[in-house]
Amino acid sequence: MGIAISSTLLHRLLNEARASPGAEICGLLFGTSERIEAAEPTANVALDPARRFEIDPAALFAAHRAARICGPQMIGHYHSHPSGLPIPSARDAEAAMGDGAYWLILTGDEAGLWRSVAFGTFEPVALEQFCMG
Repeated sequence: MGIAISSTLLHRLLNEARASPGAEICGLLFGTSERIEAAEPTANVALDPARRFEIDPAALFAAHRAARICGPQMIGHYHSHPSGLPIPSARDAEAAMGDGAYWLILTGDEAGLWRSVAFGTFEPVALEQFCMG
């Protein structure tokens, strides 16, 4: 089973990753288990953004707060691997909470979607692009 994403949104995220070849980009994903409806960029506050990412805690807190008052549901996050593959890295595995969150990993040319299913463990999820009409 996959998750749907508009080709427009996916291309926007790939362009963001391509525009930042020296640092990982990151942001939050919103939607349902069937569809990624929106993605909001956040600041990468990691001490070494060229090699890792850390979503701005204020943005994360605001997203959780909005969801509690009937806002969009946060289903995961995205980040880039500027010189890597769109697969979880060892650092990603260290951060995986096993909470079912989606991890969209971008390279600028490719995207891979993963779901955190156990501490340090991911399962691949098919990305099903659709055109907005």
